[in-house]
Amino acid sequence: MELAELVARRPFPAAGLLIGLTRRCPLRCAHCSTGSDLFTRQEPDGGQLERFVGSFTEENRPDVVMLTGGEPLLLPALAERLSTLARRAGSRTALLSGMFFARSGSGRSGSARDGSTGRRLSGRYGGRRGAAIPPAILRAIRSVDHFSASLDVHHEREVPRADVFRALHRIRAEGVAVSLHLTGTGAADPYLAGLTRAVEEEFGGQVPCLVNEVRAFGRAASWARPARSGPDPAAASPCSMAAWPVVAFDGRVLACCNQDTVDRRPVPAHLDLGHIGADDWATVRRRALESPVLRMLRTVGPTHLAARYGSGPPAGSYCDGCRALGGDEAAMAGAQAVAGGAAGALLDLTAAVRGSREGAQGVVRRHGCAAYAPLVVAGGPALPESEAEEVR
Repeated sequence: MELAELVARRPFPAAGLLIGLTRRCPLRCAHCSTGSDLFTRQEPDGGQLERFVGSFTEENRPDVVMLTGGEPLLLPALAERLSTLARRAGSRTALLSGMFFARSGSGRSGSARDGSTGRRLSGRYGGRRGAAIPPAILRAIRSVDHFSASLDVHHEREVPRADVFRALHRIRAEGVAVSLHLTGTGAADPYLAGLTRAVEEEFGGQVPCLVNEVRAFGRAASWARPARSGPDPAAASPCSMAAWPVVAFDGRVLACCNQDTVDRRPVPAHLDLGHIGADDWATVRRRALESPVLRMLRTVGPTHLAARYGSGPPAGSYCDGCRALGGDEAAMAGAQAVAGGAAGALLDLTAAVRGSREGAQGVVRRHGCAAYAPLVVAGGPALPESEAEEVR
């Protein structure tokens, strides 16, 4: 499964499931949205996670399951079991790692052959030194359909770029599709321009990149620039982030992947889909698909919902306004009147199709760093020279 396939499914309700395996992470990246560290022990019960994923059926399952954290590969056996269960039901799986296991010191440049497969590892950092991956972690990586590595100026202070590249060559040699999740300060960030050129040179355009801007969450809350200005209350601004359920670190399942929402308790009732200890996937999916409020969030967004049917748009950010909707009875009644029943289901589907019309690149233009949207497609053309000059 290539990155573009995964991203293109993002607008479709319940087409995917995000699972945070743990908040632990051996890295201390300055921009970490979850504020993870090695001593944080918040994580869902492994047995409950397995039962929840084991409730998938061929007829009722997410298309994509994304395993994340913290660092999910601190629990490689659990990641492998969850991926195996999900794939058995027909879901495809992906895993996002901070690459702690790739740290190895200096390694030689040049191409080499991987010892287990005989395949040539090309590129400047294709040498075998530093490419060894602990067996349990390699088994977990082999079990997924897609592997994504985080890389940015903050991760590079923890794990050198050369080590990440060597590990990705090794993983590609195993036949697993790979991608890079990159973050920076925006289209004009010279670091992002240099890093994306380095990825292109190293992998010949065969490793796609999902490029995002650092948001003011977690450790970045005190220094990252504020999010983009909020939408016009009179205009519909659908929220694709309310499409895929998220299993949080205490086992609660939320309708939103905004980190503040994932972390805050209590969860607003309209964003609470249940708990993995009490509910199965079919129940969570039904709640996500049939909620009139969630349908309206995905169709017109929280700001428009509050302005049109509620007590008016509240102060604060777009996401603050969404969390406040739970206390707006007029907005709740408006959502029920407009998006209940079959009419609401049709609205939801229409919004999803509209959101996916431009494919993965369109999703990134709306929610990521728009200037780098073409890089989400593996094997596609590099940035046009005019665009490349703009982001340098």
